[in-house]
Amino acid sequence: MKAYEIIPFDNQYVNDFYKLNIEWLKTYFYVEPYDEEVLSKPKTYIIDKGGHIFFVKRDGTILGTVALKLTNDPLIFELTKMAVLPNLRSQKIGQQLLLYCIDFANKQQLKALMLYSSLKLENTIYIYRKYGFIETPVEPRLSLCKM
Repeated sequence: MKAYEIIPFDNQYVNDFYKLNIEWLKTYFYVEPYDEEVLSKPKTYIIDKGGHIFFVKRDGTILGTVALKLTNDPLIFELTKMAVLPNLRSQKIGQQLLLYCIDFANKQQLKALMLYSSLKLENTIYIYRKYGFIETPVEPRLSLCKM
């Protein structure tokens, strides 16, 4: 199997961003109107507001995606909208995206990455903790922060 590459946002992958994230939301939660709006216009809601979106690509196919959304503090980004093709979820592609974002944050000299996650995603929470994120209880979600 050929290696994959992680690439920055490009408008040609907007539909991949949408499909990957909608599938993930439908599988684990539900899709709200705001989700539809943001996921269908990631350039408007993430890129144009100072954020970043990355894709994992192999042989011309997008396998996964993640976004770093600017917060009120320009040195703290929210890690959000991470999704991987369902049949590839056990291949650590999400972990590679996470490591890429941590490395990106370090190179940009950010203070922290933060994210929100549901406690029902036990394996996901374990991975975030494994890479140094710490819990900050927030009702009804869990906020994790990487210093």
